Amino acid sequence: MENDRLRVGVITSPHGVHGEVNVFPTTDDAKRFLDLKKLYIDTKKSIIECEIESVKFFKNMVILKFKDHDDRNEMERYRNCDLLIDREDAVPLGEDEYFICDLIGLDIIDEDGNKIGVLRDVLTTAANDVYSVEKTDGKELLIPVIKDCVLNTNLENKTITVHLLPGL
Repeated sequence: MENDRLRVGVITSPHGVHGEVNVFPTTDDAKRFLDLKKLYIDTKKSIIECEIESVKFFKNMVILKFKDHDDRNEMERYRNCDLLIDREDAVPLGEDEYFICDLIGLDIIDEDGNKIGVLRDVLTTAANDVYSVEKTDGKELLIPVIKDCVLNTNLENKTITVHLLPGL
């Protein structure tokens, strides 16, 4: 896989005066932060490895404290930065589960092998995920991620085979 690291959250703001940060989790289960020992802050210019000192939860946020990072002003610099983990620290996936970053950019093809477009985004809804596909004509196509529509995902061939239901 091209992505050795996976995003698990985004620092939204400092929290308090002792270097804690509020994190919006981008992982399915925010409790997974309790099992992590280190994270990487992606500043877009560099990657900073940080050891986790403490984890707390408040509403939909995770409050993290990194070892040797005790200053609110220092942590302010990391506002809106992604938090990454090594792929090997990720939660194991179940059958027919994929990391979104591995799906983005895959070709979407129909049952006959005709290219429909390229997967640009995965939208999360209450019922099911939805693939946002940029069709070959440049228009957007939304495909529900359900067994009737998504027939096969092949990471090696970089394709997702779909059946387009009437009306799509």
